[in-house]
Amino acid sequence: MAKKNLNEMSFLDHLEELRWLLVRSTIAILIMAFATYFISDYLFDDVILGPTRPTFFTYQWFCDLSHQLGFADSICITELNFIIQNTEMEGQVNIFVWMCILAGFILSFPYILWELWKFISPALYEKERKNAKIFISTSSILFFLGVLFGYYVVIPMSVNFVATFSVSDVVKNQFTLDSYMGMVKTSIIASGLFFELPIIIYFLTKLGLVTPDFLRKYWKYAVVIILIVAAIVTPPDVVSQTIVAIPMLIIYELSILISRIVYKNKLKENNV
Repeated sequence: MAKKNLNEMSFLDHLEELRWLLVRSTIAILIMAFATYFISDYLFDDVILGPTRPTFFTYQWFCDLSHQLGFADSICITELNFIIQNTEMEGQVNIFVWMCILAGFILSFPYILWELWKFISPALYEKERKNAKIFISTSSILFFLGVLFGYYVVIPMSVNFVATFSVSDVVKNQFTLDSYMGMVKTSIIASGLFFELPIIIYFLTKLGLVTPDFLRKYWKYAVVIILIVAAIVTPPDVVSQTIVAIPMLIIYELSILISRIVYKNKLKENNV
């Protein structure tokens, strides 16, 4: 049966399209999750648990940076004094499954974006529908950059902070596998989605829900929130906080720029 025109589709038709979007996206995630099973040893030992070792790239880079800035070994990380343990009968099995699904979601993200674009494109103008490749490629790049930022910056800084913080020498850090993996999932997904902010602002501005003046008006509040987040996930030193905060501030400024461009184009189209 031929696909209905947008104007001919009822609310239930839209729900049916959305249902199949979710079904196809879920299948794609599961396929990629199954594919990661064959590299699970590398995925867990070298990737997911990598930030728990002092030899991790970020810690080595911080040490080199410390020497270059003349701080000697002040921000070098030579020891992470904690252990990760499993305390549940099926804990490792559950973690294995969910981390494979997380990897499957990350790897299938471009396909999910393509499915999302197919769903929303009928509501766009013809010239906007031609920008599918730009939308998918730009959104995917931003998401993967966010994932890398979360993995190489947010997670190591968080691990270092909780590993070195102690209320007393009597208390030893023994983290559960579930809590560590939860931190990994949250950091990676949150960072990936935060880097999608320019794309989200683009569509919100197109819909008239956000203006560049609104974003600029609340710029100070955004800066404060970003600095608070950076202070929470990093050790109490200015260098670490700056490294986390600067990319987030750049993303917010980029969002304002995109909103301004879209807003000006809307004004021109309306002959204002």
